[in-house]
Amino acid sequence: MQIQNSINQQVQDTITASQNHLLSIQYPEGYWWAELESNVTITAEIVLLHKIWGTDTTRPLDKITTYLRSQQRKHGGWELFYGDGGDLSTSVEAYMALRLLGVPANDPALVQAKKFILKRGGISKTRVFTKFHLALIGCYDWDGIPSVPSWLMLLPDDFPFTIYELSSWARGSTVPLIIVFDQKPIFAVEPTINLDELYLEGIENVRYELPKNNDWTDIFVHLDSGFKLAETLNLVPFRQEGLKAAEKWILERQEATGDWGGIIPAMLNSLLALRTLNYDVHDPIIQKGLTAIDNFAIETEDSYRVQPCISPVWDTAWCIRALIESGLNPDNPVLVKAGEWLLDKQILDYGDWIIKSPNAQPGGWAFEFDNRFYPDIDDSAVVVMALDAAKLHQESRKQKAIARALQWIQSMQCKEGGWAAFDIDNDQEWLNLLPYSDLKATIDPNTADVTARVLEMVGQCNLPMKRGQVKDAIRYILEEQESDGSWFGRWGVNYIYGTSGVLSALAVIAPESCKIHIDKGAAWLISCQNPDGGWGETCRSYDDPSLKGKGVSTASQTAWALIGLLAATQATGCPANEAIEKGVNYLIATQKPDGTWDEDQFTGTGFPSQFYLKYHMYQQYFPLLALGRYQLSCI
Repeated sequence: MQIQNSINQQVQDTITASQNHLLSIQYPEGYWWAELESNVTITAEIVLLHKIWGTDTTRPLDKITTYLRSQQRKHGGWELFYGDGGDLSTSVEAYMALRLLGVPANDPALVQAKKFILKRGGISKTRVFTKFHLALIGCYDWDGIPSVPSWLMLLPDDFPFTIYELSSWARGSTVPLIIVFDQKPIFAVEPTINLDELYLEGIENVRYELPKNNDWTDIFVHLDSGFKLAETLNLVPFRQEGLKAAEKWILERQEATGDWGGIIPAMLNSLLALRTLNYDVHDPIIQKGLTAIDNFAIETEDSYRVQPCISPVWDTAWCIRALIESGLNPDNPVLVKAGEWLLDKQILDYGDWIIKSPNAQPGGWAFEFDNRFYPDIDDSAVVVMALDAAKLHQESRKQKAIARALQWIQSMQCKEGGWAAFDIDNDQEWLNLLPYSDLKATIDPNTADVTARVLEMVGQCNLPMKRGQVKDAIRYILEEQESDGSWFGRWGVNYIYGTSGVLSALAVIAPESCKIHIDKGAAWLISCQNPDGGWGETCRSYDDPSLKGKGVSTASQTAWALIGLLAATQATGCPANEAIEKGVNYLIATQKPDGTWDEDQFTGTGFPSQFYLKYHMYQQYFPLLALGRYQLSCI
């Protein structure tokens, strides 16, 4: 008994320290928000943007040199995620940015980077979007860039393919590129650079063409050749009308704050499109857009970097849940202020989702401060659970907001039974086979992790979703379970994230009928626990299934595993107590004196295999949530 009391006290002390840290970093307005870190390409492309607009001298871009140098690894390259060994396209863009910032090619850092880049095939082996950015300043030829015909903007909504079959992030980035790819601009920048030294085959031997796969998908390459011929002969139908439609679409979707889509690629490409159309730099539209990008920047005394996106709504909702479930009173003034801030962020405008869900009413939440066109299901479900847990002064308003959110989420269920992030039935897989789509992230199909979040919301909050919808969603999730018991994680790394989310959902929505599936998922989590008691999974598991659940232990992934196991033991009584105790001890042992946890690894996913994220709040609120649930289970 004395030993157990000591353990309980350690858990309570760990929880208290974590709570105190979170409470100390809440913003005065009521929200929480921390850095969303990615690889260096976002910052490198912002250097390019400001050089093209001539606004580079009005921002502290010289500090980006320090940032880029700090991110270069010993092998000479730059990484997609911590410890990945370096990535070719990321390294080329970092090299380009340093050259644009005045670093000479014979600088030791660039000499080392050049060796890394050439060893991996040079510029000709980079992704489409790296080549596109180089083409803007004459360092690559437009002949090697895919065509995107402007008449795509004119296709009717009931046509088999329209721009609304692209995922929201791809749509927001692609519509502006219709203008840029049509005009094929080459902008004069200072300093003028070429990157001839980065072509392995020699600049005189470069073949500016789209790569072929030597299978049926090469039809898209041949089709692209036809598009290019039509451009050359000035035979593109409705070309000007399409360009005008694209311009109108861009202008209509700019937020009052200047943002487009809440993500840097859409903001960057929109500003490039307007520059291509010869908008003046002093135009209010441009100034708002540039300011919006400034708001994504993080400046220190000697460094300047730009985030790909910002996550205050997401971070705030999870902080509320973690604080309440770890023992803070639901009516604590801190939580009331945070909850009312979230209420004010509910989106009551119609967004792009209305195209494919025409009978729906708005009511969701977005990830960012301002993004009224693109609320997402995952954020909305987490916000609903946070609001439901909190006790606000405006309880009537809260209940109405939850009801609106529920009806919007219900309207977004895909035909397969699950939910996607932003759209409904956005699943035309052939789009990922286009030469333009080498990131393989052009669509937004339903996924197990987002579907699980919706089911957890329904069960946790006892919401009246239609029985048929719940049944279809459960069926979809069970069909998605892997043979080893795990579930794929689309938006977090990876199977640990997906499995945790599904177990949390099934435990509250269908514990008895899904007992076999829950126990199998829990057994998989137990099987991949590390000797130190924690859990970790490398981003490489997206490319190599043998690495599922394998990686150095992290606070966030350990917390996810614990959350999943705690849900499973509560639902079915599966034998996970020993694994849970070890995981809890890992979190206790790795907490720092100030109540925080550290982790270098990227545990968030933008595009699997292509773009990863490090949410700096993940290692704070997820461990607190896990420990809070553990403490409650011991009572």
